[in-house]
Amino acid sequence: MSILLIEQALNGVQYGVTLFLLAAGLTLIFGIMGVINLAHGSLYMIGAYAGMYAAAETGSFWLGLPVALAAAAVAGLAVEALVIRRLYNRDHLDQVLATFALILMANQAIILMFGRQPIFTRLPAGFDGSVQLLPGLAYPTYRLLIIAVGLAVAAGLWLLINRTRVGMLVRAGATNRDMVRALGVDIRLLYTVVFGLGALLAGLAGYMAGPIGAVQVGMGEQILLATFVVVVVGGVGSIRGAFVAALILGVVDTMLRAFLPTLLRQVMTPAEADQLGIGIASMGIYLLMALVLLIRPRGLFATA
Repeated sequence: MSILLIEQALNGVQYGVTLFLLAAGLTLIFGIMGVINLAHGSLYMIGAYAGMYAAAETGSFWLGLPVALAAAAVAGLAVEALVIRRLYNRDHLDQVLATFALILMANQAIILMFGRQPIFTRLPAGFDGSVQLLPGLAYPTYRLLIIAVGLAVAAGLWLLINRTRVGMLVRAGATNRDMVRALGVDIRLLYTVVFGLGALLAGLAGYMAGPIGAVQVGMGEQILLATFVVVVVGGVGSIRGAFVAALILGVVDTMLRAFLPTLLRQVMTPAEADQLGIGIASMGIYLLMALVLLIRPRGLFATA
């Protein structure tokens, strides 16, 4: 039981890291620009499809990685220049409607290019096996790679936000964008850089998640809702909050799905336990979000 518990905890950390890669960009975009970008999940999907196509054509997973990052970043910059830039001074309802339209357009474009069927990709060479972490616990190497990449990105973002001039401007823009503009900073360029960075991280998350799931139309919407929960729980605009909240929610969601039905079987029939357990597990992160907001309405690490 203890081995299974550790394995599921690692799965939760891996899922949490994937959520963080998406939530980091989203919390920057929402925290600094004040824009609700529902199409962020579409950038996740674009990165997965572009990288998968390049990997299939070249036969190398690693050559697909820069293609995934570039495709998501270019798509994000195009979305910012053509659509989002016109929504900065509009209310959130306009932003929601416009970015929801982008979701529909992106999904249809992917269908026209790749079809509707899910595409399964191979694990990269050298990471298609397992490593013995403990006696009786052989854990997939590729999942450990995702965890390592997520931790490296978290460290890099912390350094960028807290130790560079760009990061200083990002933090200032999140606090008082009008003052930053008055000091002579090109706030439009700053917004474009932040949006491009968020899109790049979304593409990275999509490409890394592809081999352990399926690359398919709508894959971004499936994870986007959980990503918004991470942003809200962590505190809008806080990278540290997004990281902590993503790990907590990833582990909680994984643990509930893995163990709750089994625990409920102790007090009810297996069919009832499975049905109730799956239902409660699917609501787990939202119940946790409600609890956190009752105690800290602005999230765990709300920016000042």
